[in-house]
Amino acid sequence: MHRRNSRRTALALSTAALAAAPLLTACGNEAHPGAAAVVGGDRITVAQLESRVNEVRDAQRAAIPDDARYSQAIAKSGGLTRSTLHTMVLGKVLHRAAADAGVSVTRRDIQTMRAGLEEQAGGRKALEEGWLQQYSVAPAHLDDSLRTEIEAQKLARELGADMNAPEGQELFWKSLTAASKKLDIDLNPRYGTWDVEKNKRTDAKTPWVRQVTDASAASADRQA
Repeated sequence: MHRRNSRRTALALSTAALAAAPLLTACGNEAHPGAAAVVGGDRITVAQLESRVNEVRDAQRAAIPDDARYSQAIAKSGGLTRSTLHTMVLGKVLHRAAADAGVSVTRRDIQTMRAGLEEQAGGRKALEEGWLQQYSVAPAHLDDSLRTEIEAQKLARELGADMNAPEGQELFWKSLTAASKKLDIDLNPRYGTWDVEKNKRTDAKTPWVRQVTDASAASADRQA
């Protein structure tokens, strides 16, 4: 059961990334130097984002010692910096929506789900490698990812949203849209903008956005 619910929730959380984005929030600005995004007043710094991306790359390198296969894995996870930022921001949006609905996740919830998934996968290492391959989540952040999965499942239940039905999915995403608007999400223009209606990061198409040329920006772009 854990496996089926996790797959369904993960699919739901990735659906927004495939949708068009007609309505956008204002793009980020220089008011938050060093920030990749500001969500509800909390900063996700460029350094934090780069660290998360580097953890994934290091884990991929450790799991795939063969150079050719490693290069293939890198190619499949192109745009990792931007997709990682999307995941980090969406996680905060989901957490706000869950809190607004009175939903919380305990350490025991995470341990229970992890134990079930490890049993299905064939052990801790197999689960970590599978999560890394499927969702680009480094082993160090697997529990964080599971927390997000459980939070989404609990929120759907609290809302009475059947995630197998279009109406249920609409209800679920409506709650995230409300949370997204409350958080007043501001992305660094290097990473695009945040669409509050679709709850996704989208690339900015504004020719007047100044190109960032400092060392940290160049490092982040190479990782993308």
